[in-house]
Amino acid sequence: MSSTNANQLQIIKQNIESLLLQRQQLESQLTELTSALTELSETSQSYKIIGKIMVASSKDTLRKDIEQKKEVIEIRIKNIIQQEEKLKQNMDTIQKEAVKEFQEKQE
Repeated sequence: MSSTNANQLQIIKQNIESLLLQRQQLESQLTELTSALTELSETSQSYKIIGKIMVASSKDTLRKDIEQKKEVIEIRIKNIIQQEEKLKQNMDTIQKEAVKEFQEKQE
């Protein structure tokens, strides 16, 4: 395997790990938002935190806010998954090229 291929594989691996961490954080936020929607449906009063204060807010407004945030996060997660898949394909291609180079040198 050439040093160029090794460097490319290392960079791709780091990018995949970074995307994985981002995805985990987003999935955690998604879980929190889902939980918030559940709690919101079970309560009679609703509040929203703005900066350092908590103010009363209508359930419908809060529900819409949470659903919008949830939708954005779901889109970001899908985007990250697509990026991960592309990086994995690139990694497979580079690995196959490296194996081919190695086999050619052996002959």
